[in-house]
Amino acid sequence: MPAAPELERVPFTGLLVAFAGELRAAGLAVGSGDVLLYCSALSRLNPADLVDLYWAGRTTLVNRHDDVAVYDRVFRRFFLAAGEEASDPLTLMLRASAEAQGALAIPSTDTEPGESEHEDDAILGWMASDVEALKHKSFAACTPEELAALRRIMARIKLTPPRRRTRRSTAARTGPRPDPRRTVREAMRMHGEPSRLYWRRRKVRLRPLILLLDVSGSMADYSRSLLQFAHSAARSAGRVEVFCFGTRLTRVTGALECRRPDEALERAARAAFDWDGGTRIGDSLDAFVRDWARRGLCRGGIVVICSDGLDRGDPAVLASALERLTRLSHRLVWLNPHKGDDPGFRPSTLGMMIAAPHIDLLLSGHDLSSLEKLATLLPTLGLRPAAFCGSAQLIRGLPSVAAHRDPSPPRRPVVRGARRLSAAPHDTQIPA
Repeated sequence: MPAAPELERVPFTGLLVAFAGELRAAGLAVGSGDVLLYCSALSRLNPADLVDLYWAGRTTLVNRHDDVAVYDRVFRRFFLAAGEEASDPLTLMLRASAEAQGALAIPSTDTEPGESEHEDDAILGWMASDVEALKHKSFAACTPEELAALRRIMARIKLTPPRRRTRRSTAARTGPRPDPRRTVREAMRMHGEPSRLYWRRRKVRLRPLILLLDVSGSMADYSRSLLQFAHSAARSAGRVEVFCFGTRLTRVTGALECRRPDEALERAARAAFDWDGGTRIGDSLDAFVRDWARRGLCRGGIVVICSDGLDRGDPAVLASALERLTRLSHRLVWLNPHKGDDPGFRPSTLGMMIAAPHIDLLLSGHDLSSLEKLATLLPTLGLRPAAFCGSAQLIRGLPSVAAHRDPSPPRRPVVRGARRLSAAPHDTQIPA
């Protein structure tokens, strides 16, 4: 019996050209360039492998999804038809393969519409329920694969900070104030006859968003996920500043400007050298107030602190820093992962007990669902205190602690360079 010819010496180009001719006769638009590309692809693959032969042809010779069924029918008839005689060695080798039909897994395109829809609905329903269960799973209990899936979902979260009205105005169709300059200009075009009255309204801009993330050892199970959330916020919102603190404060806004999340988190971790270390919340917040907040960074902004409240510093420093931060910012939000889904959560650590009178809203940041609630609630934080507290109390599981603030009237603002009349004696004349 003669030996089987070696595969490298088998001239399979003519067979592929004949197969392309069969496809052309069946109605497929196969050109000479497609045939050359098919032969070039198979020169780098194994022509005796039925899977390589099928997918190389389907990738290079099929241009429309409607032609897949015709291609499958011609491929089976040309290469795997047992009733016809084949003189080409490559065709003989393909037909002699006992695993030919089993290895070729051609997707069916003739399924019933109803059955396909039911299967798709079942698959989508299973995926939706699985994602929903993953959203309510704590970051500390997730496996590395689940954390990777959560970060991919978290990258699509879009944050919208609240808006505020500025002192500058812009032209508008309707507004509280008329626009005399524009009205006179349009009247001069009409030879002095005013045709209509134009209006102006105050401009609206986004409030700044400042995120202060605790990266100490007690927050090790949540710090990376919260930093991923901060990366998504920095890329979606307008003015976003991100700081990390353990024993000292570190600004990582520049490190999070990288587009790829993994590289951005790695750069931020290198910048914060006290990662997984001790915790000094009071000293870190005091440094933030002295170096950043007093310069106008958080003036009128939303400050979000992500920490469990375990502080090893001086409680008086923490209380003083939070009091000054409350006066400088518009809203102060605290994310405590230990809160979880407990609607009756009450602060038990010393740091949280000190911070409770100064917090406008206490949320949980232990899972993706709580972060989505923060993203939903964020646009409403620019409302007035009464309306804001009412909207916060409507959300189940997110109790507001704004009512625990000191009911005493606020202090008078100190005006630098001016004398207080109440402090002057009655017999003393105040110079004009």
